[in-house]
Amino acid sequence: MSFTTHEMAGILAWFWNERFWLPHNVTWADLKNTDEATFPQAEDLYVACPLAFCIFMIRLVFERFIARPCALGLKIQANGPQKAQPNAILEKVFTAITKHPDEKRLEGLSKQLDWDVRTIQRWFRQRRNQEKPSTLARFCESMWRFTFYLYIFTYGVRFLKKTTWLWNTRECWYNYPYQPLTVDIHYYYILELSFYLSLLFSQFTDIRRKDFLIMFLHHLATITLITFSYVNNMARVGTLVMCLHDAADVLMEVAKMANYAKCQRLCNLLFVMFAMVFISSRLGVYPVWILNTTLFESWEIVGPYPSWWVFNLLLILLQFLHSFWSYLIVKIACRAISRGKVSKDDRSDIESSSDEDNGPPPAPVQKHYNSTTNGTNKAHGTNGYLSAGAPCPDEH
Repeated sequence: MSFTTHEMAGILAWFWNERFWLPHNVTWADLKNTDEATFPQAEDLYVACPLAFCIFMIRLVFERFIARPCALGLKIQANGPQKAQPNAILEKVFTAITKHPDEKRLEGLSKQLDWDVRTIQRWFRQRRNQEKPSTLARFCESMWRFTFYLYIFTYGVRFLKKTTWLWNTRECWYNYPYQPLTVDIHYYYILELSFYLSLLFSQFTDIRRKDFLIMFLHHLATITLITFSYVNNMARVGTLVMCLHDAADVLMEVAKMANYAKCQRLCNLLFVMFAMVFISSRLGVYPVWILNTTLFESWEIVGPYPSWWVFNLLLILLQFLHSFWSYLIVKIACRAISRGKVSKDDRSDIESSSDEDNGPPPAPVQKHYNSTTNGTNKAHGTNGYLSAGAPCPDEH
């Protein structure tokens, strides 16, 4: 199906309808750049795509020449989980049928191979783990994210402390939408948008986690919110949202690094700090500070209009996500208290042998089996994520 130039122009005119995007009696022509003032323009965001690719390439260089030597210096091993012994029959089942065979299939394979069920369970566990990256790769990924979050959070704090709207959120709406775009806001937005675009793309090359789809949608929503707030010049409140979310992300990534380096006490301390910052900022500061100004102060000063409703709906949905993630963090904290340390969470990608061995013991099998395939090998440590569902986003 092809569109004529006239049809395409009609679609664009419908999409950029001023009555949706802008307050009453404001037009796009009013927000064109002049010699006196510069305003956000949708085409400003085009540069984020090539910049996202550059950030991804910088990340590869950073992980190879900075993060990897640091990991090796901390005695983090480069080798991944133990590989499963080659077996054509099991490999065919794994690749073509299922990676998690049920009890009936396990019994059938046990008879076919003359192995006991536990040996086959172990083979499938090792084969699943075989596709997962090593702890070193995880450390390098977390160190890259920690470095970026630390930089962008520091930049945001240094920039925002000089602004009026950090101290008085009503300044986000005075003279709206005729608020000029500063170099600092433009840089902040473009860098955040480029980073999350790079995360969106790199999900297909990074560690593939159980919550791949959830995080993909999360990154997509983050990119939508950043783009949305920039286009209709809600950039002032947007900078507050981004900085608030970056605060917890810094601690989350450094806590993971401590976990991968097996610095358990440091990991525990950092996790407690992360949990406190995350819950207080997402369940306390965010609704009291951000939602209060976007819902009530903006209503009083500017008044509602269609994109205002959409923007606030997205921010409210984000609050529900904050609540869900906070529940998961509390759940992990309670589990950690009972175990005496922060361990893996619901998103762990490396399965330990106890993950399956703790279930009901398999029924005895009277067959003999090759002792080389039924050793007492333990899967490598479960350096899983510390904060289930707390990526963040950041969930701007």
